[in-house]
Amino acid sequence: MGGGNQAKEHPWEYLLASACAASINYPLWRASAVGQSGFRVSSISMAGFGKIPPTISTYLYAFAPPYKGMLATILGMTWARAAIFWGSDCGKDMLKRMGVPNSVATVIPPLLVSTGVQCLNQPLVRSSITLQNPESKIPNIRASMRHIFETHGLRGLWHGTSAGILKTVPKYCTAVVIKDYMDSSILPKADPSSPTYESDKLWRSAYKSAAAGLAGAVLTNPLDVIRNEMFKTNKPLMETVRCLYKEMGYSFTHRGMGKNMIAVAIPVSCTIFFTDAFIQLSNNWEVEREEKRQKN
Repeated sequence: MGGGNQAKEHPWEYLLASACAASINYPLWRASAVGQSGFRVSSISMAGFGKIPPTISTYLYAFAPPYKGMLATILGMTWARAAIFWGSDCGKDMLKRMGVPNSVATVIPPLLVSTGVQCLNQPLVRSSITLQNPESKIPNIRASMRHIFETHGLRGLWHGTSAGILKTVPKYCTAVVIKDYMDSSILPKADPSSPTYESDKLWRSAYKSAAAGLAGAVLTNPLDVIRNEMFKTNKPLMETVRCLYKEMGYSFTHRGMGKNMIAVAIPVSCTIFFTDAFIQLSNNWEVEREEKRQKN
């Protein structure tokens, strides 16, 4: 991600990158949703392997059909991450041109955009997570939304928004800050005269993408657990925290951490990396077209 100017010129690259990341990540997100929500996955036995441990059974369940709500979930993830990263880069460029300090210009756009996205996406988020309960008989997203509405009313669709914002906003703010900090202060710039210039830029993007994704995942795991527990029990925020602490102590903060490290770090990292790669590819094509035009 090369900043606001490139963001304005490449919105479709942001969207395509987000779609690729969401598609790759869907089964991992499903495993994370099951693990953090405390849903019970029935023991699975395989010929030659015997009874599969519960930790592995969750992944087998996540990768196996039926994929309830898959298309809606992927579309929701796609527009949400694209909006957050594109809006953050464009917003940073706009604020810097207004004379706002770099630190403020880096934090404010993802703070505002991710909050708005979370509020808009909340009914879809809750409905999709509710669907992942192996014991649920609800067939699809529409039926899940209808069930939540009939059971808990219109407000029920936005239940857990507070925890969702507390989880989503720090995650993306952290990812954007780490990404920009590594881009501007940690990683050396790729040398345009190097014969490996193109691959050097991709490796540079991979490093900052991985760091940004991991930082966001570790920071927000407790809030993911709280949000998913609110979806499952329909209890308010503070009561949910008290119940989790009473049941598990502080260990609830790392419930599902391993799955969340994968389910959160991978899509964020992939979105950043794919965006850089698609923008780089698009710029190279533009240079080639310009060279051909000048020759003709």
